[in-house]
Amino acid sequence: MIKLFRHTLLTLLCITMSSLYAQEYSVEPPLTFRPTLQRLGTELLKGKKGSIVAIEPATGEVLCLVTNSSEGANDALAIATAYPPGSTIKPAQALVFLSEGIVNSDTKFVCNEGFRDGNIKVKCHPHGSPISLQNALAVSCNTWFLKSYLSMLGNTQKYGSKENAITTWWQYMVSMGLGGPLGIDMAEEKGGLVANVNYLARRYKNNWEPKTVMWVGMGQGDITATPLQLCNLAVTIANRGYFFTPHIRMNVDWSPLPSRFLTPRWTKVLPSVYVDVIRGMRLAVTRGTATILNNASYQVCGKTGTAENSGKDHSIFIGFAPMNNPKIAISVYIEHGGFGADMAAPIAGLIMEKYLLGKLSVKSQARAKRIERLNIIDK
Repeated sequence: MIKLFRHTLLTLLCITMSSLYAQEYSVEPPLTFRPTLQRLGTELLKGKKGSIVAIEPATGEVLCLVTNSSEGANDALAIATAYPPGSTIKPAQALVFLSEGIVNSDTKFVCNEGFRDGNIKVKCHPHGSPISLQNALAVSCNTWFLKSYLSMLGNTQKYGSKENAITTWWQYMVSMGLGGPLGIDMAEEKGGLVANVNYLARRYKNNWEPKTVMWVGMGQGDITATPLQLCNLAVTIANRGYFFTPHIRMNVDWSPLPSRFLTPRWTKVLPSVYVDVIRGMRLAVTRGTATILNNASYQVCGKTGTAENSGKDHSIFIGFAPMNNPKIAISVYIEHGGFGADMAAPIAGLIMEKYLLGKLSVKSQARAKRIERLNIIDK
């Protein structure tokens, strides 16, 4: 009993001394970054402009935040640069449509290699047709998401007007951490754009129709997001409906985090609909656009994205692993990197493997070396 008392007293004394020392000398709490991931990310981004963001879903701790440009590292690329999300926004769209009953897991749309409506033509990858939700996520069918988005905005029986429909959609998206700063403990964070009624009235002089903004359904047009927000979107899906405000400082006894970093933020999405979206993201890895990440050691769920812009397309990926009890969520955004599966997905896979297994396999080491040698900055 005396020995136990002494041990407890010594522990309390150490904690007190540490706290007093920290206060006296203004010691900053340790950062949440994992050095091994930071080093690997830095190597992988050589010769590229873009960012890697990884978050622990259960806590909101930022495990990795690495950026690169022709001028060197620039955190603004990850936390303050609003990019088109491309197809990585499709899981969020699916969650809205399912929650609102616009579609269900069996809803199918015909897609003959693209969407056509009058003079409007949008290309799509060759795949089977008609196609349902999970398969649409797996192969990233533009037609499925454009038609679903138009179905929601045009449903006057349910919403009364397109303005009410877009407001409802906006509320869901904002609840998932999109459309504004998340509140990370880093300076000068900015948020992306999720178009609401006021924005559309200004932009289109009150003369917009669902077809005017339908590109949002596939992640183009009047919607943008930062890589941090895209990673956080993956977190909300990994957690099946909530996230913690991302942070880069650890919560320690002598310097506790403010409560806003420790309080879960719930999305507006119905918890029951996450299962279909997660299965679709898993299918993307097992037989869809992200098969390069199909790892036998753990189950990855993901979504590739290819953002159109002037010049070569941007390569994007969001995802998490393992599928159940996820330990890491990630986003990778590589400017002018091509298709999402070309560069962003392989980079994400290497970061996840390093974190979950502690090392890279021989095959992955070779892949990492090939990626390191690629130089696409300013091309």
